[in-house]
Amino acid sequence: MSELRDLFIGETIRRFEEEYLPRLEEAVATLPEGKVWWRPHESITSVGNLLVHLEGNTRQWFLGALGGGSMERARGAEFAAREGDDAKALCRALRTTVESAYPVLRSLDGAALAKTFTIQGFEVTGLAAVYHVLEHFGWHTGQIVWIAKATAGAGHGLAFYDDSALEGL
Repeated sequence: MSELRDLFIGETIRRFEEEYLPRLEEAVATLPEGKVWWRPHESITSVGNLLVHLEGNTRQWFLGALGGGSMERARGAEFAAREGDDAKALCRALRTTVESAYPVLRSLDGAALAKTFTIQGFEVTGLAAVYHVLEHFGWHTGQIVWIAKATAGAGHGLAFYDDSALEGL
């Protein structure tokens, strides 16, 4: 069980460190000046909202529930904001929270992964909580990348795979 736990936690951290955070940061860096809080219309959130939301979700689920810290969070305010920190500060805050979660993740043993937690009114195991945050992070990273590509225009330069190397595989 320990080997499987180690593989699971290691892969979770690897995805944050080598995929989600770098891709997200690269995408945000391509946003045109002043576009981090831009919304195409009122019913869509901005990149700024998504960055604040990811930070709040990671903090609540990992540092709060799994790590025994504060569960307080103003989730509605994450989406309601129309302005706030600049892109660099938002990315820095998100990275700091995610990196602060690594020791929590590494401390989870089989019992903690099987334990039931109540988070946002949901009864989930520690394993389900880790899956939730990882999936949630991937979902919103994809949204941010799409927004960055769309707002930066055809010359955005965002590419995370060498498509020619993947042809024929």
